[in-house]
Amino acid sequence: MARLVLQRLALLIPTLFGLSILLFLWVRALPGGPATALLGERATPEAVANINRLYGFDKPIAEQYLSWVGQLLRGNFGASTRTGSPVVEEFLSRFPATIELTIVALVLAIGVGIPLGYIAARHQGRFLDHSTVIASLLGVTIPVFFLAFLLKYVFAVQLGWFPSAGRVDPTIIATHPTGFYVLDGLLTREWDAAWDALTHLILPAVALGSIPLAIIARITRASVIEVQNADYVRTARAKGLRPPRLRRRVIIRNAMLPVATTIGLQVGLLLSGAVLTETVFAFNGIGSFLAQAIFNLDYAVLQGFILFVAVIYALANLAVDVSYGLIDPRMRTR
Repeated sequence: MARLVLQRLALLIPTLFGLSILLFLWVRALPGGPATALLGERATPEAVANINRLYGFDKPIAEQYLSWVGQLLRGNFGASTRTGSPVVEEFLSRFPATIELTIVALVLAIGVGIPLGYIAARHQGRFLDHSTVIASLLGVTIPVFFLAFLLKYVFAVQLGWFPSAGRVDPTIIATHPTGFYVLDGLLTREWDAAWDALTHLILPAVALGSIPLAIIARITRASVIEVQNADYVRTARAKGLRPPRLRRRVIIRNAMLPVATTIGLQVGLLLSGAVLTETVFAFNGIGSFLAQAIFNLDYAVLQGFILFVAVIYALANLAVDVSYGLIDPRMRTR
């Protein structure tokens, strides 16, 4: 298992290097430029030239890339052209919000998707199975931003059950030692702050987790159906293995491998979907700031944030690889 982890970490280096090249070229290929976006109506040729010279945008592309990589190796990800703050500080200040939202959305997707897919497989061909398939199709096809607006309008504006925007009610005074507002409220025993932060998370998490939930439910259903019709399951059933033990030790355990792979892939979907979800709910996380960076052509923020997200995605897939050994002992020797 340790060898597998080391191999995956070693592969992370060339992966990030290739991503850095593609990312650098993609950002530079965007129409316009950061100087024009930053200056707006004041974008005279002289002012644009001064901004480009200040940030080094007037140098050859190869020289800009080598300079950027050299700064990355020294831990310097540059500064935002819009706020003037270091990219690392901007990322760390917004990282807890996005991770908190992603965790809640992922827990919702896994906690509902896996049982729903399993129950549908157990009732294959019946009404419950057909209903699950139709619901999962709707969950996959409805765009995240449309569902976010719909949830916000119905449950926040019309019914008033949940807050419509932000991470916390501005009237609540709370201590935030970690930046994870729900966890902070629990650690400091500020129960009203923890509850308020949780209520602000519910609608964005439902919108963000809808597509992963539908995908996990469909994959679980298909995997369980395949496993429960396998020869070794029929053999175990013929030998008298009790149904509860058969489902727990044979069917579910063998069906979880493709589900674990799917869950790992959904982390990237959640992080990318956070851009739209956080924008709709004015959720001050990585996604909303990244959307502003795209609008303002903030090169340093775009490059730094996407690299950070890529590292998180790679580590999530590493966790999935490690989970294979926990699910199937045969994977530990590979």
